[in-house]
Amino acid sequence: MKEFDVESWNRKKQFEFFKEYKDPFFNVTATIEVTNLYQFCKKHNLSFSLACIYVAIKSINEIPEFKLRFKDKKVVTFDKVTIGSTVLNEDNTFSFCDFELKPSIFEFIKEGNKVIENHRKGVKFDPQENEVGMVHCSTLPWISFTSFKHARNGDERTKGIPKIVFGKWYLENEIKKIPFSVEVHHALMDGLHVGILYEKMQNCVNSLV
Repeated sequence: MKEFDVESWNRKKQFEFFKEYKDPFFNVTATIEVTNLYQFCKKHNLSFSLACIYVAIKSINEIPEFKLRFKDKKVVTFDKVTIGSTVLNEDNTFSFCDFELKPSIFEFIKEGNKVIENHRKGVKFDPQENEVGMVHCSTLPWISFTSFKHARNGDERTKGIPKIVFGKWYLENEIKKIPFSVEVHHALMDGLHVGILYEKMQNCVNSLV
């Protein structure tokens, strides 16, 4: 982590405009075609949910704006961010697990399965609220939603952590699609950067063989 040079940033005016907003977050929900990802997971006996998370965090780490955060009232940048995702417990409550990006989807899912297994041996509700070098992720596999609103405790604007959500995949003209929600701090990025994320995720899905 290091301090980001806001003064030479080409978005300085946009940053200054949005940084003091009471609610500076904006949300975009769209779909990603996941037929190839689903088939890839079936072929290699991989967790589809962990594969989705891998596609997201791999793509996020390729976009500099998604690695910007606020810390101690300064803008900082991370070389790499992790992802914290909700995990459903056996009693239908949920907890959080943190996942680090790995060099390949196979390594990520192998390590991800270990994280979940170890978590379930001693389940605890432990959100990493003080860590900003991460992305918050949730999954709603019961709903093919078209919009999403997050619960907030009021201090998120001082951190700028992106939040993403995957919904239930569905078929449209024999193509599997999944709703994907992205919520980000407008002082740190614009709709362009969210659009780049969708494009990178789709390219990542399409490139799997």
